[in-house]
Amino acid sequence: MLFLDELPEFKRQVLEVLRQPLEDRVVTISRARFSVEYPASFMLVAAMNPCPCGYYNHPDKDCVCAPGVVQKYLNKVSGPLLDRIDIHIEVTPVPFSELSAERPSEKSAVMRERVIAARQVQQDRYAGKKIHCNAQMGSKELREICRIDAAGKALLEKAMERLGLSARAYDRILKVARTIADMAASPDIRTEHLAEAIQYRSLDREGWAG
Repeated sequence: MLFLDELPEFKRQVLEVLRQPLEDRVVTISRARFSVEYPASFMLVAAMNPCPCGYYNHPDKDCVCAPGVVQKYLNKVSGPLLDRIDIHIEVTPVPFSELSAERPSEKSAVMRERVIAARQVQQDRYAGKKIHCNAQMGSKELREICRIDAAGKALLEKAMERLGLSARAYDRILKVARTIADMAASPDIRTEHLAEAIQYRSLDREGWAG
């Protein structure tokens, strides 16, 4: 796993180098007389503030960034790079009332068992193939394994149009939806699985820098 904190603080040209290994799971090093490929299958986890001051879209505090500063800050991370990140989650401040609430929640041990079960489903699904999990699906596997009904197609089409999502984002939504369905022990991708996967594209909006 590779964790990048304060993602926009990295030089843009450095971040752009990640596009190939994220897409192809290999790193290619080219020189004048030869080219070498190294395997680079890894999980990228990144974190960033919503703006330089940290309060853009904050429910209680006002952002003090000057006009245009927020967009300039966000544009340090290109749209093509974001396209290659499966899940985007905006984390908002949690009120003290919720932090102190004693509500029942799913235990980590139970969650772990669900993940192990979903992983086993995927290993069985791809037995005999060169891939072993949903993230590694190609276009052929997507057509075979990520079939959706008419309601799901309508929902996904609406999301593509409203959010200006790319073809790459479309594929990644289907992969995430398939994983959500596996976690729910569902043989089919249902509308609620697609809706949840679409919500995980919060940064993938029309107008993001290319």
